[in-house]
Amino acid sequence: MNNLKKLGLTALAGSLAVTGANATEYAVTGDAVIKYASIDAPASAQTLNGKGVGVDTDLYFNASGELDNGFTVAFFQAANTDSSWSNSSSQVTVGMGSLGTLKINNVAGAAGNGIDDVMPAAYNETWDGLALAGDNPSFFGSSTASGSLTYSIPAQELMGVTVNASLDYDPAADVGSTTAGGVNVSSVVGTAMVLKIDHESGLSIGGGVESIENGGTKSATSTGNDEDNITAYVKYSAGPISVGYQEAYQNSANGAADNEADFWAVAYAADNFSISYGESTLANHQLAGSTVVERQNESIQATYTMGAMTLGAALSETGNAGGSAGKKYEETELSVSFAF
Repeated sequence: MNNLKKLGLTALAGSLAVTGANATEYAVTGDAVIKYASIDAPASAQTLNGKGVGVDTDLYFNASGELDNGFTVAFFQAANTDSSWSNSSSQVTVGMGSLGTLKINNVAGAAGNGIDDVMPAAYNETWDGLALAGDNPSFFGSSTASGSLTYSIPAQELMGVTVNASLDYDPAADVGSTTAGGVNVSSVVGTAMVLKIDHESGLSIGGGVESIENGGTKSATSTGNDEDNITAYVKYSAGPISVGYQEAYQNSANGAADNEADFWAVAYAADNFSISYGESTLANHQLAGSTVVERQNESIQATYTMGAMTLGAALSETGNAGGSAGKKYEETELSVSFAF
């Protein structure tokens, strides 16, 4: 992408000053997406059914510099202008050389949330923009995604294998970030550990464990106040073909239903064209007496890129939508996006 605009800003003060300079620059890039959507959701309110055309313009702000001790500092923020201006993602990353990397996740960006669904896709996840409340299977890492810290070791490479490991720490899990100098009323601590192993053959395996420490006790009739989430995946790429499979499990807090999810997908990408098919399921397991209803998401997608313009299409469906047996939620989405 070409820079839309560069804004000269005052340098970071003191030890944060860019070595040998008194100012840094913010590079601004972005995209504009025109979308047509058609939704048929008989299991939900009539207001969710219908057709529409909208425009979503995103702006991305990046800045980076080097400190006097050789560390690097990078800032990223994504601004979503769909309907109203909002901060959809922002992080500050401190590179410490052989000591690893520390990232402050103001909005999103945690390692755990980054592996909630890693299946290959031409357009988006099987559930993205489709799932009704309670139908989304990507629960892993959501509790520690924002207002958290992530430490990552330097990538370790040996005999064609690359290993990456990260630890997320959130002092107020499930709450999100606060303002600078502010505090969250929650003292529930959340942590997530992530391990990713990639081989030069195209094979990738990984997984993570997330714990939300509510400080409660467990009994024979309750899952307790603590929450534990786990996920694991395997992917393989050979030339233009990519396939993947992933599972996740959630031991919920306070006697709520436990959740189990699985994902699989296959994608083909060559030159400027890509196509994929994927499925994901979510099952709720109540402690006693409740019927398990499995919500099923499936999506076929395709994209074609011509320079700075990308055409995209997704045909998606949820079975047993909203937890209602036999009900379907269908969506067709067509898009044209421009990068600048």
